Amino acid sequence: MTPNQQHIMTYTMISGIKGSIPLTSQQIQVWMESYRIGTTFITNVGKEYFGLNPKLVADFKVHNEYSEQREHVSAVQPTHANMALDSLSAAYRQHKTLIQVTCKCGASYIKESPYKRLKWSCEKCNNIVFLDQKKGMVDTQKGKAWFMTNKYYVDRNYN
Repeated sequence: MTPNQQHIMTYTMISGIKGSIPLTSQQIQVWMESYRIGTTFITNVGKEYFGLNPKLVADFKVHNEYSEQREHVSAVQPTHANMALDSLSAAYRQHKTLIQVTCKCGASYIKESPYKRLKWSCEKCNNIVFLDQKKGMVDTQKGKAWFMTNKYYVDRNYN
């Protein structure tokens, strides 16, 4: 298998949901190690990030040149479908919103979210922080962001 050649990996979650993803041979090796030791697998597929928890995967299969289903994916040339996907990705990125999190554990950071949220979990301590509607959007080094905190009581009557 050449380094840039990709093969389809299909997997079945414990819940019965099936999925598939194109992976390079190096990504397949990283996935197999993650599956073996039970650590979360995170990788880039094109311009997107993909994460998979091996503890929730019932089984998987990598289709290669010897498989019954020979679903090879080669380096993709720009096509109408790819341009449509790029424009769709750009549309989603355009509507992402920033969130400024300030937690009582001392964590303070900015995160991107696909939409405005009313609550969020702190990545440091996993406590819930709430949207402060009265404070509204605050200025950050990345731009305007919704302010979320658990350092003080936040009115949760969102009208």
